[in-house]
Amino acid sequence: MNQHPQAKPAPVPAPARAISTPAEARKLAEELMDVMSALLGIIERETELVRAGNVREAIRLEEQKGELSRRYMLAVENLKNAQKYLAQVSPELLTTLRRHHDTFRAMLQINLTVLATAHAVSEGIVRGVNAEIQRKNIPNTYTASGKRAAPGPRNITPLSVSRSL
Repeated sequence: MNQHPQAKPAPVPAPARAISTPAEARKLAEELMDVMSALLGIIERETELVRAGNVREAIRLEEQKGELSRRYMLAVENLKNAQKYLAQVSPELLTTLRRHHDTFRAMLQINLTVLATAHAVSEGIVRGVNAEIQRKNIPNTYTASGKRAAPGPRNITPLSVSRSL
């Protein structure tokens, strides 16, 4: 059972209307950069915690990360809707956004690599424990012809793992 009560997800606001002034374009760009910076902060913290082996503490960032991810997706959708206008009115702002987004993607890739490594290591540990348990449960017997006897289904005990931390 889940020990933490599920919080209701915050309602996702509808995409903003099309922008029509340079000030609105700048506000949209600043909003996206602010969300990316906040999300990067959470992701960097999560990466540090997982690298240090503090998975429980990293899991506590999940709700905040999810909320920032929703805000990021909304900001990206609004930016896509305003891309033509931005390209006409403020191409340098669009270039700055692209550079910032490239950095953002690179940091996300590092985070994904760390998470995948932690997953692979933990999976390897569980598999190793399971192999050791199975080795201890299988009797070392031989057949009449001198070959090692294959273990029967009674000798193979499944390993059960609780996923709750």
